Amino acid sequence: MKKTLSKDKIKGFAADLFFLLAACAMGAFATVGVMIPNGLTSGGLTGIVRIVQSYVPLDFSILFYGGSVVILIAAAVFLGSLELRKILLLTVLYPAVLFIFEKLDFQLLEEKDVILAAVFCGVFSGLCAGLVFWRGYSFSGTDAIAKILKKKLFPQYSLSKLLLAIDGIIIIASAFVFGRNIALYALITQVIISRMVDIVIYGFEMKIVRLEIITSQSQAVSSYIMEEIGRGVSSSQITGEYTKEQYTQLSVMCSPRESILIRRKTAGLDKGALITVIPVETVWGIGEGFSDIEKE
Repeated sequence: MKKTLSKDKIKGFAADLFFLLAACAMGAFATVGVMIPNGLTSGGLTGIVRIVQSYVPLDFSILFYGGSVVILIAAAVFLGSLELRKILLLTVLYPAVLFIFEKLDFQLLEEKDVILAAVFCGVFSGLCAGLVFWRGYSFSGTDAIAKILKKKLFPQYSLSKLLLAIDGIIIIASAFVFGRNIALYALITQVIISRMVDIVIYGFEMKIVRLEIITSQSQAVSSYIMEEIGRGVSSSQITGEYTKEQYTQLSVMCSPRESILIRRKTAGLDKGALITVIPVETVWGIGEGFSDIEKE
């Protein structure tokens, strides 16, 4: 039995490594082969490094690795070992792939075209991020910074709002370094990245999903959803007909990306939990991603 579990873990990690390498290759190509040659930037740690690179004459991969290590240390100090394990692998792997692509010096576009570059940078970067989130990992970037800020300074704000604010600040700062037009192209790239992440995880035409969660840790999971994600939760008592045992079922409307965060948290609290993901075409109400109930 133990040997079977060990083999399953090895196979699972091998699959993770394959998809993470593919994700890193796409992300590195987006940055080194599309973004930098066309003088563009974006949000996140990539945007921070692009700004720093304007003043420090070092390769992008070296500066990115330095920034990743700093954030990794901060995450270990303020967030603990669980968060550290999620980002440790990519902290080492992604800068290494970046370094390789820098040495290859291959560019996608035959000539400089900032519009095409902004679009394709968003596509490849979004595919990269989507694969990483799909496999349950995280980059050592602004996601970790947002979590630290929420825990230490702004517990009343959701992670999505803090992350949006951080990326907004980075893009605004880039306007002073690269110019307003480049900052606006960065905004286009960020929008495409967000959309591509949703497509990778859940396919086309899905903005909102409904999660139905059956777990023995319903109180901890609902607290996480309300306090960390910033979504409302409803609960109901259900009965398992086979065992006749009573369970608490949680229901929440959220974005596809938020559902991945909820799934990871739930799995960490209760490996025997059951989560059903239901696509929702439209939600009328008040909330992020919902359609205005007053509009026709």
